[in-house]
Amino acid sequence: MNRVAEAFVDDTPGEAPVRGFLHRAAKTGAGLLVLTHGAGGNCNAPLLVALADKFAASGISTLRCDLPFRQRRPHGPPSPSDAKHDQAGLRRAVELMKKQFAGSAFLGGVSYGGRQASMLAAAEPTPVEGLLLLSYPLHPPGRPTQLRTAHFTRSLRTPALFVSGTRDPFGSIEELASAIKLIPAPTKLVPIEGAGHALLQKSNREELPETVVEEFDRFFSQPFAKGRRKAGAP
Repeated sequence: MNRVAEAFVDDTPGEAPVRGFLHRAAKTGAGLLVLTHGAGGNCNAPLLVALADKFAASGISTLRCDLPFRQRRPHGPPSPSDAKHDQAGLRRAVELMKKQFAGSAFLGGVSYGGRQASMLAAAEPTPVEGLLLLSYPLHPPGRPTQLRTAHFTRSLRTPALFVSGTRDPFGSIEELASAIKLIPAPTKLVPIEGAGHALLQKSNREELPETVVEEFDRFFSQPFAKGRRKAGAP
């Protein structure tokens, strides 16, 4: 675990529980990011730790948190019934971060966690100005017709940055590029050459976090993002 990360716990009765680790930026006010894990992991996944460190160093305070399903059981995948609870946990995490930090708010995650973040943004007026979707699980491996894109069309109006490996069995770069055209909001897809679904590997462990943060800053610094902040868009 990173030595500068602070334990972050909120068990307010009646609210979705939030547990994870906070990486504070040296200067507050530059923005905040909530990041979560995939179906088989938790908030201590090496990719999340590396990204949280890098984002905090860039000026964005970052919370890497466990989804409610992972808080209830340390191992095993989520069930379909977990989705709404997990989305509620992300919503609550953003609310709590907004109480501590000013600036633009962003939400994202790896695979299942990113999917839940995008579904939350599509289901209601989103409390964030952008999404970071890492290794979005477009379809189960070997089943390309079972697309997880029903919420993309018309519903998802939050700008989204996708980062995916060129060897991801959950969706090829070509499949993902085609799917995100359904989203009626600004999007960008960043391919990571040679990476699988895990994204982070020995050959890119140093450069990948930096690449993600640079692409994030470049994408969300565009005029569309500035316009949303000026207009106070949800």
